[in-house]
Amino acid sequence: MSVRPAAVAGLFYPLEVEELTAQIFQSLAIAERELPTGLPLPRAIIVPHAGYVYSGLTAAFAYQSIRGAQFKRVVLLGPAHRVGFYGMAVPEVDRYRTPLGDIPVDQDAVRRALGHTQVQAFDVAHAEEHSLEVQLPFLQTVLDDFELLPICVGMVEPQAVSEVMEPFLHEEETLIVISSDLSHFHDYQSANAIDGVTVDAILALNGPLDHEQACGATGINALLILAEKYGLLPRLLDCRNSGDTAGDKMRVVGYASIVWFEQEVLNE
Repeated sequence: MSVRPAAVAGLFYPLEVEELTAQIFQSLAIAERELPTGLPLPRAIIVPHAGYVYSGLTAAFAYQSIRGAQFKRVVLLGPAHRVGFYGMAVPEVDRYRTPLGDIPVDQDAVRRALGHTQVQAFDVAHAEEHSLEVQLPFLQTVLDDFELLPICVGMVEPQAVSEVMEPFLHEEETLIVISSDLSHFHDYQSANAIDGVTVDAILALNGPLDHEQACGATGINALLILAEKYGLLPRLLDCRNSGDTAGDKMRVVGYASIVWFEQEVLNE
């Protein structure tokens, strides 16, 4: 059995289980207090991927909204930061490992994804990629048994990404997770203004975004294509930047937590 070991434990999030779980539960508790009651279950979420001290609280809002849900598969898409390549990459490993345990990779879903011409099996893209890994301890905390389809997104058109995502969107036991931060390295006030425009564009389904607005713009744009096609409606749960959490206000990174609902569910 092949395993992709944790690459950024102790860097982006705590290595020790007790410290990691305490940090996650603390963030989830804050989110629970601040979230409105009666939210339906999302079909997809957008979450940030910085270190937990910077973006963990924002991510917790989306994860609290799916806590205890019966999703059996998570399709997780994040932008490539370490390796440049064309298309999308799925892993060849059997499991992803974090300090909280192993997550099985959904081999059937991997085979389905590989049916698209823009998808390749490429472990190198996954080996040190943090945009996917940092989501896993949160997912392990809020969901029970689930299998993972991790997709590292390289240089590829959003339309192709949407084609890979689309079949899974129709499966009720599947959650789609888009990993993305917002603007990078502006001062605090400028970042708030830039990220406000970006979030407004997402909420209005007014894409495409560029990679200056969001490092995971390709995945977000793919979701916007599907939202327009199938009537998914977004809701902002939290938006802040590193200047609000553990960083200074001279050079900040923006974060948002956005969930997506089926229109029929909101009308019930």
